[in-house]
Amino acid sequence: MQERVGGSGERRGRDGHGERACRRAGVGGRWSGRRERVRGRGAGGGGAPPPPPPAVAREVFGERFDAAVRYTELLATEGVTRGLIGPREVPRLWDRHVLNCAVLAELLPAGTTLCDVGSGAGLPGIPVALARPDVSVTLLEPLLRRTTFLEEVVRELGLENVTVLRGRAEEMVGKLAVEVVTARAVAPLERLAGWGLPLLRPHGQMLALKGDSAEQELADSRAGLAKLGGVEWSVISVGDGTLETSTRVIQVKVGESPGGVRAATRRAKAAARAGRAAAGGATRGGDRARNPRRRPR
Repeated sequence: MQERVGGSGERRGRDGHGERACRRAGVGGRWSGRRERVRGRGAGGGGAPPPPPPAVAREVFGERFDAAVRYTELLATEGVTRGLIGPREVPRLWDRHVLNCAVLAELLPAGTTLCDVGSGAGLPGIPVALARPDVSVTLLEPLLRRTTFLEEVVRELGLENVTVLRGRAEEMVGKLAVEVVTARAVAPLERLAGWGLPLLRPHGQMLALKGDSAEQELADSRAGLAKLGGVEWSVISVGDGTLETSTRVIQVKVGESPGGVRAATRRAKAAARAGRAAAGGATRGGDRARNPRRRPR
């Protein structure tokens, strides 16, 4: 069941905890700067085992329940060892992280395309991909150590509907276009919209997992959202009747020009560069065909 409420809020995680609190807890937090040689892979990589999955996990993940259990084990072991998850988060991985992200699937149309911006340890992208095999998910993350972890997880779980892409959202305008953008504890709403909305196709939507003060953050960001092509926004509660504490999501829908005028200009420039590159490749190919003895430069 989806509950719509008006207003906006402070930078908080989807369970009512602030984004700063999420960072302090170590969820996708900063790397300490040390290079650690991880001995072993998988559940033997370090960290305490997660608690047993709650009964509702089978309902949420269906045939991919075992994969969801394995992912949670990897978060508790390799995720902790590599600094992607704080050790104190392990006892509450299921309710505060994995399931709270997975219920976002309630808002997704069948067969949609999704980009998880600043994916970190794969939250919410991987739980959503596990719950919805019909959704094509791109995990977008700029840091190498995180994309390495994500690639290992995707490979081990056999997630054919997931692609890992290393890069920043602002670098992908004109290169990547999806119907849904998701994010969790990445940035304040207006800044996040500046990164996420330009990646949307016309009439797409951004889903930002937030907390109890989502209404205030949304109210403070309305003017900026309009400049970025937003035409409709609201706070939605998902997971009612499934989770003890529902997930609060800010939903921003765009019109014909996702990201506004500036994003449209960047997309046009990217398309022009791609066109010139394609034309240059065709010209060089033609030159080689006409002059077979001439060595290509």
